[in-house]
Amino acid sequence: MTNIVPDILPNIIDGVAVASAGPVLDLVDPATEQVYGHAPISTAEDVDAAFAAASRAFPAWRDATPATRQLALFRLADALADHADEFADLESRDTGKPRATLVADEIDQSVDQLRFFAGAARELNGRAAAEYAEGFTSYVRREPVGVVAQVTPWNYPLNMAIWKIGPALAAGNTIVLKPSETTPSTTVRLAELAAEILPAGVFNVVLGDRSTGALLTEHPTPAMVAITGSVRAGMAVASAAATRLKRVHLELGGKAPAVVFDDADLVRAAAGIAQAAYFNAGQDCTAATRVIVHASVHDAFVRELVGYVQANVQTGAPDSGAFFGPLNNAGQLERVTGFVDRLPAHARVEIGGHRQGETGYFFEPTVVTGVRQDDEIVQSEVFGPVLTVQPFETEEDAVALANGVPYALAASTWTTDHATAMRMSRALDFGCVWINAHIPFVSDMPHGGFKQSGYGKDLSIYGFEDYTRLKHVMSSLD
Repeated sequence: MTNIVPDILPNIIDGVAVASAGPVLDLVDPATEQVYGHAPISTAEDVDAAFAAASRAFPAWRDATPATRQLALFRLADALADHADEFADLESRDTGKPRATLVADEIDQSVDQLRFFAGAARELNGRAAAEYAEGFTSYVRREPVGVVAQVTPWNYPLNMAIWKIGPALAAGNTIVLKPSETTPSTTVRLAELAAEILPAGVFNVVLGDRSTGALLTEHPTPAMVAITGSVRAGMAVASAAATRLKRVHLELGGKAPAVVFDDADLVRAAAGIAQAAYFNAGQDCTAATRVIVHASVHDAFVRELVGYVQANVQTGAPDSGAFFGPLNNAGQLERVTGFVDRLPAHARVEIGGHRQGETGYFFEPTVVTGVRQDDEIVQSEVFGPVLTVQPFETEEDAVALANGVPYALAASTWTTDHATAMRMSRALDFGCVWINAHIPFVSDMPHGGFKQSGYGKDLSIYGFEDYTRLKHVMSSLD
């Protein structure tokens, strides 16, 4: 494994590595619980310096041609591709993810997403110039918002950083980004590569915990705050941003249903849903978390699901060949364990339900049946390898169960009937609906939810447009 993480990671401000005078956090390998490095809790002075650098860099980056910004992002994507194995090593150590599949599952996707946004840099679309009032020509300018504060989570550290910086940089914004305190390594390395390509101050990284994140979101400089995180964190960001009327982009939690009809291919559905439930230890806002299956095939589906999990879904160390690794941190292990420990008497654990081993934050793939709609495990985001199963009788019942949670990020429906699929895709109140699949992404399509899952879109041209503002220019013809 590549050993390039220094004992104390630096901030990257104005294109150079900068040590922080703040206190230091341990970096803990979630598979072994061993400390392998440290990261600072950046201070207000660090945050001020980062925003000052971003502010200085903004006018020139804003005024750079779209072609210039496009070329820079293409070069950054190429650099990431050239260092794919290095990034996979760092990501596996920070997160405990299986190392063998990281390049294909995440690094290559990050490269593709950067390349997509490089192309989007030249798609500054607006209404055509015309004379909407006699004697005047009007046209629309699409401009960058300005300096942007961004906060990324620990479940996909590199990938979420790309989702944030790609559209923001393509549109001409400058950035101060804080990664999660438990998984900062790939973000720092990305900023080091970017410092060789982008002008100084365009992309700055400050490390720290929740208190540092608050310094970013409450700072007077950024015109926009974008975060991927929990509902609690999103509410705090929205509240802080409201005091200065900053724009806010929130990608928050999820509680994705998978609705299985009686005509579905149960073998295919069980395999697809299990993979979508347990990938990355279920630490995914779009993970399948609730199976809502027609009562007539409920028992058959549960047997198929449990059998698939037993045969194909194991947790283990990053180099073990397991399907998923540990939970990210001790607090997350405690959270997931608590949900299972608090299950009501009417719920039944069909498989799993326990921590695995005594070292590392491993939790068994878990299937729970007999749950009711108002149970905590149905209504609240577990963010772990736990899947519940509920029966339904009618299509209307299925829609009510699926939509009857506070989240609205993603859902899937499984059926061989086209009309059923079309009705469900309309009725399911979620930002993304898959049909006979669950969890694939493409750079070209938007990702983002409704209700407590937040607002704003990542990926796609819509994600790019979220980092722009519209200006109407009207000129007299006299």
